[in-house]
Amino acid sequence: MCLSGLGASACFYPASRGRELEDRTARQEQEIKDLEQKLAATLPKIDEKIAEVTKALEGLDRATRQSDASVGVRLQRNIEDLGNLRGQVETYLFKIAELEKATKKFEENTDQKFGDLQGTDAGKAASTRRRFEELHKPADPKLYLAVADAKARDGDYALSRMIYEDFLRKYPKDALAGDAHFGRGETFYNEDKCREALAEYGKVIQDYAKSSTAPNAYLHSADCFGKLKMGSDARLALEELVKSYPRSEAARQAKARLTELDKSKRTGTSTKKVKK
Repeated sequence: MCLSGLGASACFYPASRGRELEDRTARQEQEIKDLEQKLAATLPKIDEKIAEVTKALEGLDRATRQSDASVGVRLQRNIEDLGNLRGQVETYLFKIAELEKATKKFEENTDQKFGDLQGTDAGKAASTRRRFEELHKPADPKLYLAVADAKARDGDYALSRMIYEDFLRKYPKDALAGDAHFGRGETFYNEDKCREALAEYGKVIQDYAKSSTAPNAYLHSADCFGKLKMGSDARLALEELVKSYPRSEAARQAKARLTELDKSKRTGTSTKKVKK
């Protein structure tokens, strides 16, 4: 069975903008950290110089063994070194303060921009992308698929679709790939996005016919065709389901629907004859 004439498109909010903002914040935080390390390394030198100056001053009363000029030169050198170190500290403190101020302003602007996006499609997509990136992703395919299924059951369809897509990228040949396509189709089905759902169901039917989800892919395809006013395709899906998976629960439901369709058809035909 070929689900032709139906296309599905997806629009993804690029994560590059968010990553750029995060990288910029990280760089500023690293600059602050580097300056703090330099400051921490400089402070002991200041303490050391202060100790030297103090020692020199205490030794003035014993200067009888040294010339006044020698003591003066040594003292002046220590004072200059101390001044230079203090200047470095003041420079570091100023740079740290400026970077902290810039980082705070940047974060406020970023929060404002994300706030402006809230409620829009782009904002929702960005939020979903951030939650996906923060999500714990099990290395085991079965467990990872279970995470997607759980999000879908909770009604978090956008996030679950993102997980299904990631699963299919990582495990395209896995035995559960058909289930991932079906799960993704179900998220569209539950949002009444039948064309997108049919594209996923079609992949299950054509490429994963042995999947346990294939019978329901036929059944829900029939539902979608019905919603799209494509009655003949809906009947064909039900008939193929009964033919291909006769012992499945989905086939039992398909038979009941076909019976109802036949009744409706006969009733409609009888009504037309009476009117004539």
